[in-house]
Amino acid sequence: MDLARSQVVTKARTGSAARLGLMVLPVAFFGVFFAYPVAAIVERGLHVDGAWEFGRILDVLGQSDIRHVLWFTVWQALASTALTLLIALPGAYVFARFDFPGKQVLRAVVTVPFVLPTVVVGTAFLAMLGNGGLLDELWGVRLDTTVWAILLAHVFFNYAVVVRTVGGLWSQLDPRQEEAARMLGASRFAAWRTVTLPALGPAVAAAALMVFLFTFTSFGVVQILGGPGFSTLEVEIYRQTAQIFDLSTAAVLTIVQFLAVGLILAVHAWTVRRRESALRLVDAAHTARRPRGAGQWALLGGVLASVALLIVLPLGVLVERSLDAPGGYGFAYYRALTSADGGTFLVPPIDAVGNSLEYALAATALALLIGGLAAAALTRRAGRLVRGFDALLMLPLGVSAVTVGFGFLITLDEPPLDLRASWILVPLAQALVGVSFVVRTMLPVLRAVDGRLREAAAVLGASPPRAWREVDLPLVRRALLVAAGFAFAVSLGEFGATVFIARPDNPTLPVAVARLLGRAGDLNYGQAMALSTVLMVVCAASLLVLERIRPARATTGEF
Repeated sequence: MDLARSQVVTKARTGSAARLGLMVLPVAFFGVFFAYPVAAIVERGLHVDGAWEFGRILDVLGQSDIRHVLWFTVWQALASTALTLLIALPGAYVFARFDFPGKQVLRAVVTVPFVLPTVVVGTAFLAMLGNGGLLDELWGVRLDTTVWAILLAHVFFNYAVVVRTVGGLWSQLDPRQEEAARMLGASRFAAWRTVTLPALGPAVAAAALMVFLFTFTSFGVVQILGGPGFSTLEVEIYRQTAQIFDLSTAAVLTIVQFLAVGLILAVHAWTVRRRESALRLVDAAHTARRPRGAGQWALLGGVLASVALLIVLPLGVLVERSLDAPGGYGFAYYRALTSADGGTFLVPPIDAVGNSLEYALAATALALLIGGLAAAALTRRAGRLVRGFDALLMLPLGVSAVTVGFGFLITLDEPPLDLRASWILVPLAQALVGVSFVVRTMLPVLRAVDGRLREAAAVLGASPPRAWREVDLPLVRRALLVAAGFAFAVSLGEFGATVFIARPDNPTLPVAVARLLGRAGDLNYGQAMALSTVLMVVCAASLLVLERIRPARATTGEF
């Protein structure tokens, strides 16, 4: 008995030591390339002449223009979240409960906007709603500098978050529970309200929090569509850092955003734990079937129409504008990408395609290495240390990418980390966000692997690396490919940090699009549309491939 207890204790200690060992490299990576640059920006802004000036925080927050920025940031995030839920929840139901031709392709289509760079999203809505855009030409409607343009762009961007997070759970709820309530006399609405809604609640809350987080930290969309009258915290941090050079104000806004994001992520982690607990109480089942009755067909038609108007139409307008050259429809703007005569770049804009692909591949490799180790460390649910580590991995999704990018410039400029002239600087910044997607994709699958398989391999003499290769890898290979695809797409479109650190002779696609849009002239505008279309096609192709290799029994509620 004592021997068995001793073996259990030894095994537990060995497992804890192994998890801590797996966390070393990810913690070091985030410490050097995330915490250090952000802390350096804050220190430089608030530590003046050898003294900390914390009173500067109240001074900045007391400014009327800063209060307006804070109000607009919160207000538009709340409005965007509510509008996204209103439009996307019917879509989540349709994808969860209905089976219809083209469903897999449509699922990929609604996911394309999420991995598109925010610059491309802003460009697509500018082409549709802006001065000289589609609505302007047809009906004289211009929304390029109004709140509605920003809100609709955010719905476009976050529609897939709700569909995948809520729809993933909805598809695994047993419909017989709701049917039983109706047999007991409850109306259709009452049965849904008392049975289905409580089970969906945590997933809806988690999706709403993620949408709020992404819209709260919105940069590219507001930068392009908002004009000078509308700024989020992220846009204002960029303006204070890159245009006004007021690091003190930028540091204060960074602290405010950091605290807000930390609170959002803490609440999100709580909702995820509630969702995981709820999932044990329901019987997961494949419930999709063909629509029945006029009402269900009408619902399917309404969802398809909303997808066509909110997602397909902006992307179609983007393609149309890229082909609408002065001499008539054709590929003139695409051919212009091969020349540097415009003066916007030191190299032809088309070179940005190759640069972005090279950077994204390197960033994907880094994200898989760091994220894979982190997911393996988090496989077994543990105490506060592991939960804190999990939260750390999510912070780059919400902390100002502008601050990280500028922090790279002022911190990674001395040996042994003098990287400002190195090409690796861009992939490092892109990998910070990619790691979060790798962990979120890999972790549920790793947790689903039966631990007894690893124990059996160890009993037979397999070392931990061999056990991973022989047991875990075959079971998680498809999830690993999906994680790589998401990391690649997200890295390809990263803009906030890259805009600071991409060299003029090696621009990335999002940086090239933003620079072209910042210059007057039809040629620059047309080339921006052409480059955005190229980036959209690459992202769409990646998503279609991901849908084909996506595990057939994806874990509930994971994006």
